[in-house]
This record gives sequence, structure tokens and C-alpha cells, in this order.
Amino acid sequence: VVTAAYASYDYKKVVSALSTFMNTDLSAFYFDIRKDTLYCEPLSSLARRSALTAIDRICDAILKWLAPILVFTADEAWTEYNKGDADCVHLLTFPEGLAMHRDDALAAKWDRIRDVRSVITGALEIQRASKVIGSSLEAAPVVHIADPDLLAALADVDMAEVAITSGITLTEGAAPADAFTSDQVKGVAVVFAKAAGRKCARSWRYTDDVGSDPAWPDVSARDAKALDELKALGRLSL
Repeated sequence: VVTAAYASYDYKKVVSALSTFMNTDLSAFYFDIRKDTLYCEPLSSLARRSALTAIDRICDAILKWLAPILVFTADEAWTEYNKGDADCVHLLTFPEGLAMHRDDALAAKWDRIRDVRSVITGALEIQRASKVIGSSLEAAPVVHIADPDLLAALADVDMAEVAITSGITLTEGAAPADAFTSDQVKGVAVVFAKAAGRKCARSWRYTDDVGSDPAWPDVSARDAKALDELKALGRLSL
């Protein structure tokens, strides 16, 4: 879309497409979900390294696409980000080969996941407004899915991570009458439940393994491993 818009000198379309992508897909969705992985996972974590790889490729493409419009800003950002390809972003061409990453079936699946997430978020907003919870991480809702195909599509997805909760239970079938539903997403209903366990002082997630490592009594096992790695590298001041 961006390359085609540049070819037709439609700069307004370039800005619109990139703004929508950065605000809606990145900031409000991907980064919102991935911040726990980026900030709290151990440095050796495959999930963290995978996220950094994706972000690296996204940053590379966006800076090159923005360069003809945000000339100085893009160049300054490239100077900070520069991986050695060139000292100036304006000496580079637009990214190529991105079509190989396109997967329409996967995109359609994630559209459905986002729909389910929107219902969960709506249910949690009611509890937050009522002062029952202050953060979505205090919740571990039960999500009722009427469509078995949709439930199967969610089987390999960490919906607690996607919804930014400490836990989630997915179940098939009709929901109780008092469950939260959305007119925009049929067949999905949410029953609120508070998260069990203790609050991790590092990630703020509620888990049953907080304090399992005596060296780090206030954090979960995952976060204790991350702290051990940082300490071993001398990147943690105590």
C-alpha cells in the first residue's frame, strides 16, 4: 500500500496508512500486549527475542517509508537505530520482500482473536469503573465461546496474554444470563473472576509461584529467572 501510494505521489495515503498501522495495530494492540514479554521475560526467552526480531523489521520498514516525508526526524531516528547499513536513511531504498510475511489465513484468525479480546476488555472495563479492580491483571475471567470452531482457533493462543489478564478460562457453550456480551461480537460472553495467587512485584501479574525462588521472594518464577540472568550479566544493581 505504502509503496504503491508513493509511486502515484499520493502522500496523504502514505501518511494515513502508516498512522493507522502505528496507532491501531502497533500501539493499541501489538505493543500493548507485548510489553510484558519485552520488559519482563528473561533475556534468553524465545518469545522476547522473537518480539525483538519483529520490532526490528517493523522499525526498519517504517523509518524508510517515513523518510521522504519526515526527512529530518526519520534521519535522526535512523542514526539512533542504525545497524550499519548506512549512515543516512536517505541513502537506502524501500524495504523489499515483505510480501513473504503475508498470511491471509493467519490475519483472519487474529481478526477473530481481536473480536474476542474486545469483549473481554469490555467486561473488565465495567469492573474497573466499579472499582472492583484497578488493573486488568487483577482479573482471570471465564470466557464462554458458542462457536466450537472459534474455540478451536483459540486453543494455541495465550488469551490471558492477549487480554492482559493474569489468567483466562475458555469454555464452550452458552453463558450464564448475567455474563457480559457485546452486540458486535456474537457468541462470546464473559463472566468476571478475580485472579488467584500473589501479585508479582516485577510484572504485577498474579500467580501461584510468587516467592518460589527464595532469592527473589516477591516475584514469580519467570521473573526470578529474568533477574538471575540480569544479575549474572552485571546489569542489575541491588
